[in-house]
Amino acid sequence: MVPIDRPFHRRRVIGFLALAFLVLSVIGCFANPILLSVNRTPYDHQMARIQPVLASAPAQSSDRELPLQQINRWIGELRNIPYGFSMQWKTPAEVAREPVADCKGKAVALYQQMAQHGARGLRLVIGKRAPSSRSTHTWVQWTTASATYILDPTINWTVQTVDDIADNSYVAYYAYTGHQKYRASAASALYAGL
Repeated sequence: MVPIDRPFHRRRVIGFLALAFLVLSVIGCFANPILLSVNRTPYDHQMARIQPVLASAPAQSSDRELPLQQINRWIGELRNIPYGFSMQWKTPAEVAREPVADCKGKAVALYQQMAQHGARGLRLVIGKRAPSSRSTHTWVQWTTASATYILDPTINWTVQTVDDIADNSYVAYYAYTGHQKYRASAASALYAGL
């Protein structure tokens, strides 16, 4: 004789549904990676040239956010600069006067432009554009009271919210703001398939 188990218990079904709801609500948090403060990163030596830009105090800001149309104009101006890879990080002054710039230089120039206009919640991020990318990429992430934005003047023409970005795009490894350095948590990298 084969014992027959009872059908699902109501308590188990409710527990399973509650767990599924919790997991699905937390997954969205991984688009905005968990950043852990660190003393060093593998990029510290390379970034010495642009550290003064990151550490400069932001201009006085009002309580209102910068208009997205203005940021889109800055992104468009930087996007129009032809791409040219540079081993060293270019300063915003070098990006402005030289004929080409890479993602690092364009992102640093945008970071400085926004900070000079009072933007708070800026991070310069190094990671990958997609998990399958062969090389790293650099962009700016801007967190405001209303949203978190990905600002990529190398690839995109406009501001995008993290909700607009496809899953597994813009995988952060390290982030910088002022004198602070961060490493993306392993949980963020695991979610991105790394």
